[in-house]
Amino acid sequence: MTTAAETTISPFLKAITQQIRANDPYGTYRNWSDELLLKPFIVTKAQKREISVEGEVDPITKGRILAFYRAIAHRIEAETGLLCQVVIDLSHEGFGWALVFSSRLLVVSKTLRDAQRFGFDSLEKLEAEGSKIVASAISLSERFPEVGRL
Repeated sequence: MTTAAETTISPFLKAITQQIRANDPYGTYRNWSDELLLKPFIVTKAQKREISVEGEVDPITKGRILAFYRAIAHRIEAETGLLCQVVIDLSHEGFGWALVFSSRLLVVSKTLRDAQRFGFDSLEKLEAEGSKIVASAISLSERFPEVGRL
């Protein structure tokens, strides 16, 4: 059963929810609405200030970061036909890299800082940032198609 709000969800936000559900071995999220699945990605500036950057990045936050970049890879694959792979290298302090590559072409390279505070002010900002990264990666893959294909 889908609501009117779910039918208007952007392809990028839909890709995030698909990634969350695909990595749910027990089917917990099967009947959750897309909006409920996306809610943890929304972290206001006030909430971010309350999150300590001391200590480890919790596994749930790591999962959100991975779902975000896998959704980016999924949208790149859908638009270009290139198979993409995601690598997240994150230190215990919350610093690292998010990489999305296709064959020998690195289409996304993002530095991660204060990963404990990963999130966006609103769904619109989440969608805008993801779509911007996807568009940049598509542009890069179109400039160097021979490198992205095996």
